[in-house]
Amino acid sequence: MDKAKRNAVIAGNWKMNMTPAETEAFMKELAPKVADVKSAKVVLCVPFVDIAAAVAATKGTNIGIGAENVHMEEKGAYTGEISGKMLTACGVQYVIVGHSERRQYFGETDGTVNARAKAALANGLTAIICVGETLTEREQGVTFETVSRQTKIALLGVEKEQMKNVIIAYEPVWAIGTGRTATAEQAEEVCAAIRGVIASVYDTETAEATTIQYGGSMNAKNAAELLAQKDIDGGLIGGASLKPDDFTVIVKAAD
Repeated sequence: MDKAKRNAVIAGNWKMNMTPAETEAFMKELAPKVADVKSAKVVLCVPFVDIAAAVAATKGTNIGIGAENVHMEEKGAYTGEISGKMLTACGVQYVIVGHSERRQYFGETDGTVNARAKAALANGLTAIICVGETLTEREQGVTFETVSRQTKIALLGVEKEQMKNVIIAYEPVWAIGTGRTATAEQAEEVCAAIRGVIASVYDTETAEATTIQYGGSMNAKNAAELLAQKDIDGGLIGGASLKPDDFTVIVKAAD
C-alpha cells in the first residue's frame, strides 16, 4: 500500500464545545499556524451553531469546515435535524457520520449510519464514517468482525466513484475521551483490516486510494508514531482539536 496515493486528513471533532465568538477567535489563531501545511488536509467539524462563524473565519485559508452530523432526508418533519442540502448551502465540505457518541446516546445504528452517509455523499459532502469496537468487543476477540460489519453496512449502496468522498475513521470506543489510546500496532492492524474490507467490497485500487484515519485520544505526543503507520492516513481528533497549539502539532506530524 502506497500512502502517497492518499490524502492525509486531520479533522477536529469539537463535539458540544465553543460559541460562535469563540469559534471565530480560534480560527483566527489557528489559521496562520497551519498556513504552510502542504500535503495534509486540515478540517474542523464544529457544532451547527458555529458553522457560519467557522466558514467566515476560514475563508481564504487552507482549513475546511465540517459538521458533526447530517440527517438522511432532504427536508421534512424532523425537529432538530439538519439536512445535507442545508450544510452545503452553509459552506460545509465534510460531515462526521456514525460517531460512537451518536450511536451510544442517540440510538444510531449501522443502518442509520449508512443512510446518513449516502445523504452526505448525495449532497457533495465528504463523509467521515466512524467505526470501532467497544472494550467488551475487544476483550471478546471480535474487533475485526465488528469493524468489518460496520464498514460493510456503512458502504452499502455507495458506488465506487463516490468513494473518493469517503473517509473511514477507526475509533476504538474504549479509547475515546478516556485518555487510553490504542498502541500504534493495534491501530495499524485494524486500519489495515478496514482497507482489506474496502478491497473486498470494491477493489484494491479503491482501497489504496481511501483515506483511513485513527481517532481515539490521538494527541500532540502520540500523533507522530500513529501517523507513521502505513495504513493510518490521518486522525479524527477530539479534545486536542480544541487547543490550537496541540492541533497544529498533529497537523504538522501528518504533513
